[in-house]
Amino acid sequence: MAGRFNYFVIFAGMRTGSNFLEENLNDFSELHCYGEVFNPHFIGHAKQTELLGVSLRDRETDPFALLSRMRGDSERIPGFRFFHDHDPRIKLHCLADPACAKIILTRNPVETYVSLEIARLTGQWRLGDGKGAKTAQIRFEPEEFKRHLADRNGFQLELSRALQTSGQTAFYLDYHDIGQVDVLNGLARFLGIEEQKKSTSQTTKKQNPQPLNEKVSNYDEMSNALASIDQFNLSRTPNFEPGRGPSVPSYVTIAHLPLLFMPIKCGPVESIVTWMSELADVDGAEMNDRFTQKTLRNWKRQSGRHQCFSVVRHPVRRLHLAFAKHILLPGPDCYSDIRETLRKTRNIDIPDSFPDQTYDRNAHRGAFLKFAEFVKSNLAAQTSIRVDAAWASQSEILKGIGQFIIPDHVFREDEIASDLAYLAGKFGKESPDLQPETIDCPVSLAEIYDEEVEAAVRAAYQKDYMMFGFEPLGRDQAA
Repeated sequence: MAGRFNYFVIFAGMRTGSNFLEENLNDFSELHCYGEVFNPHFIGHAKQTELLGVSLRDRETDPFALLSRMRGDSERIPGFRFFHDHDPRIKLHCLADPACAKIILTRNPVETYVSLEIARLTGQWRLGDGKGAKTAQIRFEPEEFKRHLADRNGFQLELSRALQTSGQTAFYLDYHDIGQVDVLNGLARFLGIEEQKKSTSQTTKKQNPQPLNEKVSNYDEMSNALASIDQFNLSRTPNFEPGRGPSVPSYVTIAHLPLLFMPIKCGPVESIVTWMSELADVDGAEMNDRFTQKTLRNWKRQSGRHQCFSVVRHPVRRLHLAFAKHILLPGPDCYSDIRETLRKTRNIDIPDSFPDQTYDRNAHRGAFLKFAEFVKSNLAAQTSIRVDAAWASQSEILKGIGQFIIPDHVFREDEIASDLAYLAGKFGKESPDLQPETIDCPVSLAEIYDEEVEAAVRAAYQKDYMMFGFEPLGRDQAA
């Protein structure tokens, strides 16, 4: 048949009404749905092990051969139902194929959970005659429901993402839409069929028409449990920060030891590099920090069982270093253009040069608070200035690193002495003393740190605080 779609797939789940939808689609003379064709345990419908001359074994070896045979029907548009645990090879193929029409069928997850548990208790998965209906009350189990919800939401997010990135759309149906003949006719038009129905199929009957409070023995407990589930993801931290690459040229290795350090800018970088050279008893000339992805792959192959690590720093300490090094103090590391822009657009009051007698503790504290406010807007994509690696979220930087290599260890700076001792022990060595880093800043962090400073930085780095569980700095940590 000529049209924009050669076949269709119904993305659904158990107890969403997919059998009823299939039945109604098969009432159209130009459509034919073959059931759960790619269910791992049968082909099409329960206990069926062959379809169109393809056996279960053959389908497992080559699922696309069966898909091709279905698509060979020149009289009807073929389709099938697909659940989250069906053959992933077919899922990826269909999502990428614009010739495949996508129908996405959903239902209230509480209703699907209850219906599924009743079907498991009674053994009745489909009802053709109301006289044979089996009823049961189920007990709501919060943890089981959370797993059910996670499977459902994960599947829906995967479908949505695939359609967005490929520029496609789908026909969306809710469980209650299937009984609406005008909606089914709209679906037929979406599939390119002119034929229209006058009524819906009545073969399949609703199995459990009772209200939920009659189907769940611990209904009040269920209501309380559902109130604690963040169905609308209200606790999610919005993330508009651009993704980062792995920054392979910044990685550091050392002669004679299969050790790779993946630094985070404005973290404890220089002190770790010095520690590595002392560990291997070499000087800086024997260290490599100019990798490409190709040369790093070669190093990994030659090094055998290597150790890769990174170190995260408390956001307040890291942001204060970024401010002092790249904004406050003129010099080779200063981002002069950004410095001037922040002075003009953010009213960050800092002198042209140092030393400056007017720049005291209060001035520094005010300037740093305004910089933290800028970083919050910058990471939320609300400024015209680039998100620099010096103040990008550490979680986003680690995500970029993970695109190329997964760290064996992510250490915290406040626990670094014991962590490095553990790492040195893997090579049968004593850990050298870690040299403290000094920050060339006219006012120290300890002089300005208080609850307001902590809160301003936390507001900018909510994701990092949540990811790493950072607590407010102690007096010695702020020094």
